[in-house]
Amino acid sequence: MTENTIHTVEATGNGLTDLAVVTKSAPAPPRPGEVTVDMLILTINPADLLMLEGRYGVRPPAPFVPGSEGVGRVSAVGPDVTLKPGEIVMPMPGNTWTEQITLPARHVVPLAADVDLDQAAMLKANPATALVMLQDIVPLQPGDWVVLNAANSAVGQNVVKVGGALGLRIACVVRREGAARTLRDLGAEVIIVDDGTGPAPTLPDGAGARLALDAIGGVATERLAACVADGGTVVNYGLLSGESPHLSAHDLVFRGLTLRGFWLASWFATAGAARIKQVYGQLVTWLDEGKIGARVDARYPIVDAVDAVAHAAREGRDGKVLITTRFHQGRP
Repeated sequence: MTENTIHTVEATGNGLTDLAVVTKSAPAPPRPGEVTVDMLILTINPADLLMLEGRYGVRPPAPFVPGSEGVGRVSAVGPDVTLKPGEIVMPMPGNTWTEQITLPARHVVPLAADVDLDQAAMLKANPATALVMLQDIVPLQPGDWVVLNAANSAVGQNVVKVGGALGLRIACVVRREGAARTLRDLGAEVIIVDDGTGPAPTLPDGAGARLALDAIGGVATERLAACVADGGTVVNYGLLSGESPHLSAHDLVFRGLTLRGFWLASWFATAGAARIKQVYGQLVTWLDEGKIGARVDARYPIVDAVDAVAHAAREGRDGKVLITTRFHQGRP
């Protein structure tokens, strides 16, 4: 490696192991309105794994640079930019699994100098997904019930924290007791361990949720719907089972449930600049206050990205897998 070269991950979309860490020339210096960002920590999300496998909603031409989020430090600025070198920022575009990027300054979100870098690297996708699903799908009031499965996931942990900040009552469904312990540590109000056998889960005292958040699909969607009040809404935002979500005719016709999907990328395309700014302004405030965040299970240097991806794909891991670059330099 030299000062003018960087490590970048490239993938084909043909499988989790069909990727390579390549050495490339550093990006060109920033032009007017642009900044160069030295990436510090990169995140591996379930959507990234689906992209690597060619199973995501979109498939970019190969080879492509994976990654949807991360955190970095501004290293150079072009004319007409108010940001300064040294500022910590969150890039909003994707293709983040690289050590350095140059992009328009308007496409980065400034963060506090002393921000927790691990949590900042995970800010763009999961906390925003949690907040938007809780605010923009059905009108919820403090005290309303929300139920979700895969609640020990990074999105799930943020739903617990964001829901608490909004005054909602959150019921968490997980498949194993170990995951339940994680959620108890977060202060989750109700935790239901459901291995997918036996009667479907229910909420305490016959309560019904106005909103259900399904990350699994398949029959898990229908089991989660048992916790939803008549007329409620089930939102599918993930397919951890690899199967399309199922709801019975009884739920749809006689109970009046609504099944809909959510994809953060589509929300970005339709929400408008003011709403996007509002969401991330709130998230940055909550991050500074320690109200949101998720566990980290492991960190790998970018040169070991293949091992990092294999770890992220493991069943039963307890937290997010992060990738660090040479610019991180051991910062906490």
